[in-house]
Amino acid sequence: MRVVDVLMPAADSDYAAEAADMVEDYRPAFAARGMALAPRSWTEGPGGGVAALALFAWGYHVDPVRWAAVLERWPDGVPLFNPPALLRWNMRKTYLAALEAAGVPIVPSWFGDADAASVAAAFDRFGVETLVVKPQISGGSYRTDRIRRGDAVEPLADAIIQPFLPAVGDEGELSLLYIGGAFSHAVRKVARGGDFRIQPQFGGETTPIEADAEAHAVAARTLAALSVAPLYARVDLIRLPDGSLALMELEAIEPDLYIDFGEDVPGKLADAVAAPLTQ
Repeated sequence: MRVVDVLMPAADSDYAAEAADMVEDYRPAFAARGMALAPRSWTEGPGGGVAALALFAWGYHVDPVRWAAVLERWPDGVPLFNPPALLRWNMRKTYLAALEAAGVPIVPSWFGDADAASVAAAFDRFGVETLVVKPQISGGSYRTDRIRRGDAVEPLADAIIQPFLPAVGDEGELSLLYIGGAFSHAVRKVARGGDFRIQPQFGGETTPIEADAEAHAVAARTLAALSVAPLYARVDLIRLPDGSLALMELEAIEPDLYIDFGEDVPGKLADAVAAPLTQ
């Protein structure tokens, strides 16, 4: 049986046990296709597997220098899904600017150090009374703040500043999941009343949806703009005040694939991993 390394959170992280439980949901599908999953901390880099999967590399955002070093040293002979170059590019949210330049509609964004002056300028630039400020390298709403005009500003280096979008608590974020180069399924993630974070630990609610033609079109344009096709990806969209959909985030490193809301998601992923290994 071929061994596939699974990059996991550092052993001492707060969410190592949760990630370990989630890997178990994928084991049967991989085993049915002749592959055994071998979890190992992402901080250790590749192991002895014929390939590696970065899907559970949670926590890289709190040690991005180390994560970048792991990717830089990744050996050519061990396929990593997704590829190291794509993961390096996707780890910093400045990729949004590159996608915008390629014609992808994104949530209006400003990149730089967040301080009182830059935040004040962002209020005027975006013409809003509420902003969202977060690190350019982040995950799970890490160090993400909602700031209203007149609030004190905690300085943050290498930040991304965006207008707060009320749709996050109404229609919510629309996430389209792709596996093996094909659309798999879609979900809606809505923040709890009064909050702006859609993750379940903050009370956010996730439900399955049928993505409409506009959502598919924006997601397809996003993926087409990438230099390499991802083996898996999640495309997060949100409604702008003018009624159009824009890209909130492209997650090609460690997205939750929401396996409870799609048909045979572990099987689709196992097929996608197995395909290049048998060529």
